Amino acid sequence: MSKRSANGRRPVFVMTNIRGGGEYGPGWHRAALREKRHRAYEDFAAIAEDLVTRGVTKRERLAATGRSNGGLLMGNMITGYPQLFGAISCGVPLLDMRRYTQLAAGHSWIAEYGDPEIPEDWEFVRTFSPLHRLTDQPHPIEDYPASLIWTTTTDDRVGPSQARKMAAKMMDLGISNVRYHEPETGGHAGSTDNDSTARMLATSYEFLWRQVR
Repeated sequence: MSKRSANGRRPVFVMTNIRGGGEYGPGWHRAALREKRHRAYEDFAAIAEDLVTRGVTKRERLAATGRSNGGLLMGNMITGYPQLFGAISCGVPLLDMRRYTQLAAGHSWIAEYGDPEIPEDWEFVRTFSPLHRLTDQPHPIEDYPASLIWTTTTDDRVGPSQARKMAAKMMDLGISNVRYHEPETGGHAGSTDNDSTARMLATSYEFLWRQVR
């Protein structure tokens, strides 16, 4: 049961099942592969817009979080739909889709996203590469939400370099209220035991809560 916060507003949690996931079977997953990947991001943005339209929340009070492939989703929300969110937590993320096949386990995901080394594939892969969207499709600086970009030094699945580059590029572009967090341990899961899981989740949720409360 949710409880009212000190200011009287009741927090609302929304779990999104967007195309590209496995929640509704193989067809649902295939609906957002490769050149159709944009559908996943359009679905998530549509849910955000609907929450505001129906009066569930306001843009400045809407926060979103995702990790790994969900971090790629969050990166695309930051760069493609920044005006929809008040805050975003983007964890252990894929963000540089130009080089993702050369980093850690990235080569194993070519069937999912496409091969950026093939020019025909790069044409569509670039459209959902957050690191490139920052400059390919810039938004007014004031549109970007408060953003926490985080990873771990020991992430051996995605690797920390993508999160590092994204945070640095956002800061270089003058986007305000960007925070970067990188503990040394935790791997791709972001934690190794109950204590580190609690710290990881507390860091992410507390950042979001402070921005939108």
